Amino acid sequence: MARPKIVSLSEAVGQIHDGDMLTFGGFTVWRRPMAAIYELIRQKKRNLHLVEVNGGTHDDMLVGAGCVGIWESSWCGHELYGKFGSNLARKIENGEILYEDWAHIHALNRLTAGSKGLPFLPTYSAMGSDILNPENDNLGKAGLRDGSNRHIGKHKYITYREPFTDSEIILIPAANPDWCITHVQMVGTEGTVRVDGLKFSDQEAIKSSGKNIIIAEQVVPEEYLRREPTRNMLPGYLVDYIVELPWGAHPTGLYGVHEPDGDFIANFFKSTRTQEGFDKWADEWIFGVKDFQEYLNKLGFNRLEALKANPSLGYSSTLKRGSR
Repeated sequence: MARPKIVSLSEAVGQIHDGDMLTFGGFTVWRRPMAAIYELIRQKKRNLHLVEVNGGTHDDMLVGAGCVGIWESSWCGHELYGKFGSNLARKIENGEILYEDWAHIHALNRLTAGSKGLPFLPTYSAMGSDILNPENDNLGKAGLRDGSNRHIGKHKYITYREPFTDSEIILIPAANPDWCITHVQMVGTEGTVRVDGLKFSDQEAIKSSGKNIIIAEQVVPEEYLRREPTRNMLPGYLVDYIVELPWGAHPTGLYGVHEPDGDFIANFFKSTRTQEGFDKWADEWIFGVKDFQEYLNKLGFNRLEALKANPSLGYSSTLKRGSR
């Protein structure tokens, strides 16, 4: 089996086509592949179809930049740095984006089914809620459940009376994104993936996807990772492209390496409540720099140094976190 290719960020993102379905590793403001998000915007990708367990700052940026045609998830926001994704909310309210709302467990079920090669997973979750109200089947109402798009099921869900206990249950369709982009602490030269700290739903997202881009703080010899195999999350045969890019998760956090840049995320939230505000922000932080290295230079050494984690603790011992 071919080894993954070690490429630049622009080369990896260049493989993604308009209209592709994407998902991402990480969770809300932790371990998101933000450098790839900036590059997707810089390359002006369009009509992307996002499917995620939960959204975050990365989704809100892509939506604000006009890169997303369809968004499917359970939530989008910035945790304590901003209650909700204002760009997504604005686009939905203005009818500029198609969206499908799922319960958190439904979204996970979709990727889990996809990772196992199954067409669906059964669940009792959210039965009786408006998430399963046919009036809220937005992709169906848009006429997209006609079988012409392989990423959109003919039904949002199916109610099924199972034969073992004669109870009613719902079947949630699998999701198999074209791409998953994941930022991790470490990857081997042959693609072995190591994640320290919480792994969230990364394994399901990666295994369900057709192709995978792994962005890592460090690319290391496979021999090093094999000394402690139980610390490794996934084998290299699942990985297609590797990008070595320290700080590539900024402004989200990376356990054991650096904290989320809360001030940066909060400023993004406050500055992009309007499209004009987003465009101004993007002109400075995305289009105003030629690449991610120039972005880091713009942030400055002192700012990044303040976010660095203490290796013995896994978090910064100097970053101020508020006061009583």
